[in-house]
This record gives sequence, structure tokens and C-alpha cells, in this order.
Amino acid sequence: MNNNLSNIDRIIRFLLFVVAIVLFATDILRGWLAYTAVIVGTVFLLTSLMSFCPVYKVLGIRTSGKANSK
Repeated sequence: MNNNLSNIDRIIRFLLFVVAIVLFATDILRGWLAYTAVIVGTVFLLTSLMSFCPVYKVLGIRTSGKANSK
């Protein structure tokens, strides 16, 4: 599994996770929208920590700038 996320992309994903959690915790988002935001935010957090996005892989997107080692 090669990294396909740049540091900026990782930071943006982490910040989106933080925003989703804050909106949920402060009860600004409620109901299914709140839970959806937390789930999407968690996915962003996980992809940020792994530096790998499966959707980017399928679409052939690479923001890291590193070429494949194949």
C-alpha cells in the first residue's frame, strides 16, 4: 500500500474530522446528519493517519507527489 496523500491533504482531512466532532459535541448537528458527519470524519481521520485513500487509488489520484516504486 503506497502513500497517496500529501501532508496538506492529511492536515485538511484531520481538520475536517475535528470540525465534525466539534459540531457533534456542541449539538449543532443533530440526528442522522450528526452521525453521518462523525462517520465521514472518522474515515477522514483513518485515511489521514494511514496516508492512503482507497478512493484516490481507484481514481488514480496522487497528491503525495511520489511516484510508484513499481
